[in-house]
Amino acid sequence: MDFLRPLTWVDALTLKAERPEATPIQGGTDVMVEINLDKGRPAALLDLTPIAELREWSREGGEIRVGAGVTYSRLIAELGAELPGLAQASRTVGSPQIRNRGTVAGNLGAASPAGDSHPPLLACGAVVEAESVRGTRLIPIGEFYTGVKRNALAPDELIRAVRVPAAAGPQYFSKIGTRNAMVIAVCSFAVALDPSVRRVGTGIGSAAPTPRHAPRAEDFAAGALDWDGRGPLDPGAARRFGELVAASAAPIDDVRGRAAYRTHALAVMARRALGWAWDDFRAGDRRGSA
Repeated sequence: MDFLRPLTWVDALTLKAERPEATPIQGGTDVMVEINLDKGRPAALLDLTPIAELREWSREGGEIRVGAGVTYSRLIAELGAELPGLAQASRTVGSPQIRNRGTVAGNLGAASPAGDSHPPLLACGAVVEAESVRGTRLIPIGEFYTGVKRNALAPDELIRAVRVPAAAGPQYFSKIGTRNAMVIAVCSFAVALDPSVRRVGTGIGSAAPTPRHAPRAEDFAAGALDWDGRGPLDPGAARRFGELVAASAAPIDDVRGRAAYRTHALAVMARRALGWAWDDFRAGDRRGSA
C-alpha cells in the first residue's frame, strides 16, 4: 500500500488526479477500522492531515462553511449555536478520542447509511463542496448519497468543505443504539425548523440503503403547525408526522435490529423530536438545544 502525504491542497488534488484509486484519510476513524479488520485494503492512502486550510471554518452569508478537516470536537465546541442539530449528532459519535480525530467530511466520504452526521445535514439542506484539478462542484446533500457506502464524488474529486445553513429555528437529533454510548445507530432521525419560510426539514439514518429525507412528512408538518399563533402541537398531527417519517424509510433486518423495530422507533423519534423543536419555537428559543 502506498502512502501519499501532500502538504498543500493543490498537491492533494494533483495526487488524486494521478491516483484516483487512492483513499483519502483525515482522522482515519473509518478507513483504519476497515484495514484492521481486513475488510478492505486500498491501493494507496492519501493523507490530508497536513493541510491546514482544511481545518478552518467560516461564516459566508447565511451559511457555515465547515472545512473537511474540522473535527467533531471542534464542531461541538465552536459551532454548537450555529449548527445545533449537527452538534447534537456529533456528541453521539464514538468516544472522545474518535470525536477528536473524526470529521463530518470523513462521514460523508464513507457514506454509511448509519453515519450520525447525515440526518442533520439532510434536515438542514447542506451542500457538499467537492473539488478536483478540473474545478469545484457543489453537490446538494440529497443528491450526494447514491447507494450503500457510495457517493456522488467523481474518482478524482475530494471533499473540501461542507456548506451548512446556519440554524434559523430549533433543531434536534435523535438516535437509538444497542447501548447508550460508542454505538452504531440502529436508526436515527433529525428535524430542523425554519419558521421564516415555514419549513420542516427531516433526515433519516440507518433505515434505508442511503440516508434520506421524509418529504411527505415535511409537507404535512409545514401545513399542520400553527406558525402564526404558536399554538401547542396537536398530538394527532405529531403522531401522523411520525407515521409519515416511518413510511419514508426502507429498513432491513440485521444484527443491530429488525426492520419492524426500526419502523416503530422512527415513528416515535420523529414525533418526539418535532415536539421538542416546536416547544422550543413556542418558548422563543430560535435555535433549540445544542
